[in-house]
Amino acid sequence: MSRVPLISGDDFVKAMRKIGYIWDRTSGSHMILIHPTRNRLSVPRHRELGRGILRSLIHDADLSVSQFLELL
Repeated sequence: MSRVPLISGDDFVKAMRKIGYIWDRTSGSHMILIHPTRNRLSVPRHRELGRGILRSLIHDADLSVSQFLELL
């Protein structure tokens, strides 16, 4: 299993844009991303996402860690 890097919420959103996610709105300190065929994502706008949160977001986006690393 690949080790998940420490990245910011904004960097995660940039990677998700490459596969078609679109920023919908901001709710508090979370960015809401939508995709026509995939799950909606709620990404915390933190300087550094915890590895557990990041792994959960990757799973919710129906990606593997290696697929996500290619997007970075």
